Amino acid sequence: MDTNQYMTTTTAKKSSLLQFAPVMLCFFAMGFVDLVGTASNYVQKDLGLTDAQANLFPSLVFFWFLIFSVPTGMLMNKIGRKRTVLISLAVTALSLALPMFGDNYTIMLLSFSFLGIGNAIMQTSLNPLVTNLISGDKLASTLTFGQFVKAIASFLAPIIAAWGATTLMPTFGLGWRVLFVIYAAVSLLSVAALAATPIEEERPDKASGIRECVRLLGRPFILLCFIGIMCHVGIDVGTNTTAPKIIMERLALPLEEAGFATSVYFIFRTLGCFLGAFILRAMSPKIFFGISVLMMVAAMVMLFVCDTLGAIYVALGLIGFGNSNIFSVVFSQALIASPAEKNEVSGLMIMGLFGGTVFPLAMGYAADAAGQAGAVAVMTLGVIYLLYYTLKIRKA
Repeated sequence: MDTNQYMTTTTAKKSSLLQFAPVMLCFFAMGFVDLVGTASNYVQKDLGLTDAQANLFPSLVFFWFLIFSVPTGMLMNKIGRKRTVLISLAVTALSLALPMFGDNYTIMLLSFSFLGIGNAIMQTSLNPLVTNLISGDKLASTLTFGQFVKAIASFLAPIIAAWGATTLMPTFGLGWRVLFVIYAAVSLLSVAALAATPIEEERPDKASGIRECVRLLGRPFILLCFIGIMCHVGIDVGTNTTAPKIIMERLALPLEEAGFATSVYFIFRTLGCFLGAFILRAMSPKIFFGISVLMMVAAMVMLFVCDTLGAIYVALGLIGFGNSNIFSVVFSQALIASPAEKNEVSGLMIMGLFGGTVFPLAMGYAADAAGQAGAVAVMTLGVIYLLYYTLKIRKA
């Protein structure tokens, strides 16, 4: 390689890294949506809500995925993916600023609503933005690495909230809401970093409408992927919200201690995303997906029958690791199946995050009727579907 070729290659690598880092920071901001499980438990404690009432908060967050995902796919066709991501980050920063002015029921409803809107826009636009930086054969592993970065934010949320609740309340009056302050600042940093990053995007071949997007659900495999995303996020949000309640119900621990169960889940989800980025480069997505789902099957059985802290932590770890790569595999399978309609498919797949509304609501009513075992039963239905989806994954 001559000097000019070496300098060109080195410059390209630096350019790629400078583009990749701000995009990964956006994935970190994407993880802010997972604070909803931790925050809803603290709001439930502060306001004395029932499980069904408290589960309205995560359900409200993910309700907006049903409304905004497909229109966001159309918006990307008009203004581009990068600008759409910037809008999502601004809305996210707004949502996180609201609880600084109080934590009454109305303010928290508004905060979670804007958090859901911002995250729906972000998840729809950020994943296809990655395709402008990474080639198709590395897409699944790169999206998994993005989910690893996202999981770091999810893992830190309950730790920051507990720290704020136990150390900051007497001094600053923020308490657990310091979590919102910190994540709002990171959102603003993400806006600045991405805005300063040049990313060349391919222009869509055609403009699309809502009818054209929704019509893609008529393709059997796309529909299977859509339901798979619903089940994945339902299990994710359900575990995030229900894990501390299981421990409080069976071991009578306070929320500040039981809340660590959420961190256990996210520790293993973070580990799963990190390892999955490498495993998916060497193993068939179908095989890895199947192993992941079987881990969740074992976890659901344990959550039904176990009543010791160690066993519950093991079950949560299995769910965290098993569920960590489901999204990346399903999403990449859908994009590969319809390469000419990436924006539209992305909108549909992110609409599937509406499962985060359906599952917590059903789990809340089931828990009020039959205890936390009822909530686990609802999640188990999602795991059974993913077991079926495993058979339909196309071999890489």
